[in-house]
Parts: sequence; structure tokens; C-alpha cells
Amino acid sequence: MDAQSIPLRELKKARTKLALYEASLELIGERSFRELLVDDICRKAEVSKVTFFKFFRQKEDVLVYFMRVWLTWRRIELAERPLRGMAAIRHMLGKVVEEAETKPGLMLSLIGFLSEMKMHPCMPELSAAEIGLLFPGHEELGAQEPDLHQEFTKRMQEAAEDGELRPGVSVESAVALLHTIFYGAYLTGHLYGNPDLMGVYDMHLEVLRTVREKGDRV
Repeated sequence: MDAQSIPLRELKKARTKLALYEASLELIGERSFRELLVDDICRKAEVSKVTFFKFFRQKEDVLVYFMRVWLTWRRIELAERPLRGMAAIRHMLGKVVEEAETKPGLMLSLIGFLSEMKMHPCMPELSAAEIGLLFPGHEELGAQEPDLHQEFTKRMQEAAEDGELRPGVSVESAVALLHTIFYGAYLTGHLYGNPDLMGVYDMHLEVLRTVREKGDRV
């Protein structure tokens, strides 16, 4: 839907919600999301607490919203670039590393939040106004609900087709390991104070990659 055709009232609502979302991301930095107060978020966004809870039932819903936006952007990028298999996975992990440079507490907070859930949270639905503001020029993909498991499955199927997946490792097992790597390698890098987070991810990805013969180029 073109921005010009979206009612002004809906655009204003979407801008207010995004102001709260962006204020949350700006404030978190190295802090844990637990330490971040709704009052702090509202003060930075210049929005009342009543309004905050109209958009987010609880503070942690902002983390789920972040997952929705982050995953959608990765889908958009991969749709525009000829990356598949392991290259596509490394692109996604590289974006985690980029995010960690300015907001290291964000991924840690997400890991902590997910550890308390009994299942992966459902992605929130976005209004046409939110989609237009968040993903200008990519509204069609922005409207589709992203799914990390499906994305990992697609990329591991490609890796298997391209001979990148280690023999004996099924696509299903590879997807399960990818979830472990996605969250666990980040936590490992943090606990060991390793500044080369991409190196930590690559080390873990070797579990999935085809064993190369000596002399083969990486």
C-alpha cells in the first residue's frame, strides 16, 4: 500500500509506536533489557506510559518486535543479493555482529527472554502504516511474517544441494544446530570476552561445513 493512501491517523499511530521502539533500542546499549524502565523509554520518546501499553502489552514485547523487524530486513537483503547456503547464514550472523557493536546488551537480553519462554514467540502483526515506515520500497516482503526456523531450513537445504553440508549431517539436524549457534555462540563469545564475534560464529559453523581437503581454498 502506498504511503499516500494510508490514513493520516494510522500513520501517526505507527510513528508513535516506532518512536517507542527506536527509543528502546537507543537506550539499551550495553545494559540488560531488564534494567531498562518503561519510564525511561517513554521519556526519551516523549510518549506517556498509557500510550506505551496501548502498543506493547509488556516491555518484553519490544524485543519480539525487534526480532520481527530484524528478521524481515535479513529476508529483504537476501532476496536482493545472490547469497545462498552458508554464505546466506554468514550474512545473517554478520548482521548480529554489527548490531552487537553498538547494542551488545540487546542480543543478550533476547537470549535471556527466550530462555524463559516455553516456545519461540509468535511474530507480531504489523499495520500497513508500520510496514511502509519500516520497510519503504519493500512493502510486499515486509508484510510477510518472517520465520527464523524456515529461513534456516531453506539455507541448509541449499547448503546440502551445493555440497557445503558435512556428510552425515541431515538438514533437520543442521537447522537445530544453527539455532544453537545463532544464540549460543554469541553467549560464548560474550562470556569469554572474545572481541572477534564473527570468528566465534565461524568456529561453530565448522561443525556443519564439509571437511575440506588439504590444499583446498577456503
